[in-house]
Amino acid sequence: MYEKLDNPVYHSLNEYHEKFCFNFGDTKFYNPEVASFGGAAELSTEKAITEYAKICNDFLIFGAKPDLGDFKTDLSRLVCDQYVLETPVQIDLTEEIVELKEENQKELMAFVMKFYPYYFKARTPELGRYFGIFKDGKLAAVTGERMQMNDMTEVSAVITDTDHLGKGLAKQLVAFVSGKIFEDGKTPFLHVAESNTGAKILYEKLGFMHRGKINLWGVKS
Repeated sequence: MYEKLDNPVYHSLNEYHEKFCFNFGDTKFYNPEVASFGGAAELSTEKAITEYAKICNDFLIFGAKPDLGDFKTDLSRLVCDQYVLETPVQIDLTEEIVELKEENQKELMAFVMKFYPYYFKARTPELGRYFGIFKDGKLAAVTGERMQMNDMTEVSAVITDTDHLGKGLAKQLVAFVSGKIFEDGKTPFLHVAESNTGAKILYEKLGFMHRGKINLWGVKS
């Protein structure tokens, strides 16, 4: 049912996010101004990696370990758990949740770069909607959408300011954003680092179903 999630980048760029696609045969990459990662239908090859490395010197490949051939790099590996939500979260939303518009982009970027800099690029907010909770006029927590297929959307950038941890802000935002995705007629999914036990406990309490593991391979040219 969720086979496309074995290759989420490839299928996102083949469907809903096609406009962001840099296509190198069987491997598709996001425009590096938007997101620095890619994926293949089966296996990313040396040719595709070499071509993308000409325009992006630090990127991730989702899924199977790429075939680097003669491409010289230190290949790193991050194991993530992949989750799917099949029914809307049933909780009372007590916080005011605001969709972040163009006038909020500067504050959003500053917030994300402070707490979550690696995966966010100048045009990442173009991938989907981002929502925030403000405290005393400042962003305290955000959550948004990243990879999108025609029938599935990834919940991403679940970030809470360290001054506001433990107040349930992430819980409310993930429930809210997931609800928006269901309203679109899509299924929410997300990725979390295997070592992030706290986040996994939260997602499972909200009803997210653990689908399996997925590898993210770091390539530096």
